[in-house]
Amino acid sequence: MPADVAVPRPRPADQDRFRAAVADALDRLLAEHRDLARDVHPLTAPLVDAIADLTAGGKRLRAVLAWLGWRAAGGEAEDPRIAEAGAAFELFQAAALIHDDILDRSDTRRGMPSVHRRFESLHREAGWRHAAEHFGVSAAILAGDVALGMSETAFARVLAGTPREDRARAELERMRFGVMAGQYLDVVAEMAPAARDAREAEAAAEAVVEHKSARYSAVHPLALGGLLAGADDGLVTAFARVSLPFGMAFQYRDDLLGVFGDPATTGKPAGDDLREGKQTVLIARAVELLAPDEAAALDADLGDPDLGADRVAHWQGVLEACGARRAVEERVAALSHEAAGAVAGLLAHGVPEDVSAELTQLIDAYTSRRH
Repeated sequence: MPADVAVPRPRPADQDRFRAAVADALDRLLAEHRDLARDVHPLTAPLVDAIADLTAGGKRLRAVLAWLGWRAAGGEAEDPRIAEAGAAFELFQAAALIHDDILDRSDTRRGMPSVHRRFESLHREAGWRHAAEHFGVSAAILAGDVALGMSETAFARVLAGTPREDRARAELERMRFGVMAGQYLDVVAEMAPAARDAREAEAAAEAVVEHKSARYSAVHPLALGGLLAGADDGLVTAFARVSLPFGMAFQYRDDLLGVFGDPATTGKPAGDDLREGKQTVLIARAVELLAPDEAAALDADLGDPDLGADRVAHWQGVLEACGARRAVEERVAALSHEAAGAVAGLLAHGVPEDVSAELTQLIDAYTSRRH
């Protein structure tokens, strides 16, 4: 952007109003499904309640990105259609989190019991028969499926009759399959033997980041928001130059928080990614930098659900001392800089300056966050 052009100040109050509109749209969708649950049987109400509690929190990142894409393509900021699309993204995210926590054997999410642990507690408190753990996983899988179905209902309403409906549906299909394929790659990475070549391990970790997280967290929301407002392919391509490096940086920051984050702000125990055996770029870089015996010791501890606080602190120190943490921090900074630089290219496509400024601010906020 030329130096003599005044950059409009982002308007956080507008984002707050949009987030409130998304919350209202979620409330309506949840109310509809509570009615459906009552029609089926009162015992099905906890499926909807679990989704309601999970979607009550969170950053609303995907919804806000869709809103920015919508406005970038000429959509009105307060149009209720984009708020419903935001709610659809929140429900899709809820489904992904519910299933992800099962696969990762996570006990907590956003400072609360994860959904499968919530259903375990329901089983125990009710004094029901058979294994509480099995019930918890079974019920959570179904709750995730319900959230995914609710998301599809909302997307279908918003997509119907839009200028680029077919192109938007194709984007949505890519998002859905990409998340599931990326999740599968993540499971394979945890189960397969450690790669002999450190660069191969890092490339595999990068593929998981891109397809499990970066594309559905940033690329698809920005693109779908724009497509709903009629964005052409040139603008969607320009969006990707911003959103892919941003999405990668966002997830690398998340990986750092998964090891070094403060539980008071992340809502997850310190070092939880180590206990879950996450084969992240942080771990791959550490294996490349460590001596073979120490790399083998790290691999042996990864995935131990009973890994104590002392071992977590030990590996935090090792990852710091060997330079792995610094290397990932530098990658976050480089990708964030790339994404912010690409925002300037959106002006050539007629994107309003206030939208560009908000996007730049969002990139900075989410790649430097501490929770």
